[in-house]
Amino acid sequence: QVRLVESGGGCLQAGGSLRLSCAASAASGIEFSISAMAWYRQAPGKQRELVASISRGDTTTYADSVKGRFTISRDSAKNTVLLQMHHLKPEATAVYSCHSQMRLPPIPGTRDYWGQGPQVTVSS
Repeated sequence: QVRLVESGGGCLQAGGSLRLSCAASAASGIEFSISAMAWYRQAPGKQRELVASISRGDTTTYADSVKGRFTISRDSAKNTVLLQMHHLKPEATAVYSCHSQMRLPPIPGTRDYWGQGPQVTVSS
């Protein structure tokens, strides 16, 4: 089994900073490689949206609403992706979910995995 374990959610006031972490792991004997990782979020009553993504080659993309304030990075050796969030706004309140696109040889193609999602609550 492959799983994504997230940490770093919490409650804070607007203007503050928070860092989310997501580590991918697999049961003994399962080999995997990560093609891409991303953070999504879903606010109450809204659709899930992509916050930031990072490719295997470290190409990053960001939602317009977070550009300049959020930074996504990865530690390939630890199969971990981080989301550093600065100058948080109340509208950032949401459940943040980690997503990973992985290859599990000898299975062809890629598979998508999701974490449980830490809650981030930003008060005004």
